[in-house]
Amino acid sequence: MELKEGLEPASPNAQYFNSSVLSVSIIGVMQSEVPIEINEARTISLLNDVFLPINTRFSSIMVKDRKGEKQWKRVEVKLEEHVNFPIFPTGLLPPSYDEYLEDYISNIAMEHFPQNKPLWEIHMVKYPTSNAAGTIIFKLHHALGDGYSLMGALLSCLQRADNPSLPLTFPSHQSSAPESGRKSVCGRVSQLCSFIFNSVSDFGWSMLKSTLVVDDRTPIRSGAEGVEYQPIMVSNMIFPMDCIKHIKDKLGVTVNDVITGIIFLGNRLYMQEISNKSTKSHSTALVLLNTRTMSGYKSIEEMLKPNSKVPWGNQFAFLHVPMPELKDHKSQNPLDFVLATSKIIKKKKSSLGVYLTGRFLEIVKKLRGPENLIITMVSYMGNLRISAVMEKGFLDPQRFKSCVENAFKKILKAADDEITI
Repeated sequence: MELKEGLEPASPNAQYFNSSVLSVSIIGVMQSEVPIEINEARTISLLNDVFLPINTRFSSIMVKDRKGEKQWKRVEVKLEEHVNFPIFPTGLLPPSYDEYLEDYISNIAMEHFPQNKPLWEIHMVKYPTSNAAGTIIFKLHHALGDGYSLMGALLSCLQRADNPSLPLTFPSHQSSAPESGRKSVCGRVSQLCSFIFNSVSDFGWSMLKSTLVVDDRTPIRSGAEGVEYQPIMVSNMIFPMDCIKHIKDKLGVTVNDVITGIIFLGNRLYMQEISNKSTKSHSTALVLLNTRTMSGYKSIEEMLKPNSKVPWGNQFAFLHVPMPELKDHKSQNPLDFVLATSKIIKKKKSSLGVYLTGRFLEIVKKLRGPENLIITMVSYMGNLRISAVMEKGFLDPQRFKSCVENAFKKILKAADDEITI
């Protein structure tokens, strides 16, 4: 990329993630098994020596050039302005600090980054919670990159405990073997026609959902203006990955199918508790998909190589997935949610709709429809951790959490009762 006047052009994704109508940040939470004893001076030293050199984005601000186009401009970073040590009451028990931490995360999530300094900050929480002896919170603007890029940046700051001189590695995902055998000409033509039809229909539907067609108002969607400016609450859930994989093997679907099915059923159960008629309402999930050709963790060096297959930046696309209806929660098989979700996602993956939608959004630089509920997840140390970010005062965090946990139990029990053929 050519530099002009010391500036570097910002990508279309970076520009519409940091605009007057949209400002999106990523919050990462790192939990420590041992108390955090590091002081501010040591933290600043590590950031200067390890974090800033990772990518010039971390020492740049976004400015407009003479033509009004946004550019990245390198600046001198005052690291003390990016490091925070929150003060909570002393002498409390871990469950009390859980509440303080959740409130603190909710508050910093609502704060917008000032545009006169680099778009990131770190919060060192030295108080013990139910899950950790200390917590480090990373808040990074989405204009810097997507979750894959930023997680790679944070992981590159770590060293192996057994041998710091060795590079950091993670178990790689082994893809299944390709299908063998030759397909007939008729089979190939049928597959091509299906691919074209799915691509056109998915792209058209995504365009309608992004511009004209809106979901019904439900207990998880208020439809009110200015949702993005309302206070939020964060609710966290943990599920054993062994149980998720057990359900996957029973049904012959993917882990993502199982997780999405659990979340969809949990949403419908919550909607039913608040308003029974909303169980059949039209609701759509906007799923973000990583579009990189990759398998597992890649180092920052690999991301920054020219023509890398796992490039740094915002490399994702949007997938509109309709939420299955809850017809009768007493007689309906909970596994229907997983199987229906698997069918929908498999169909959408066999099309170019998701990529065409992404290109369209790049051109128009517009993302419509802030939501009342955002769900993120990560698997780590044998557990699936789900975080639900919801509008404060509109959704009930404890009730929603209970419904998702109930959905997990229902699907797990149904899978255990399922007879494998």
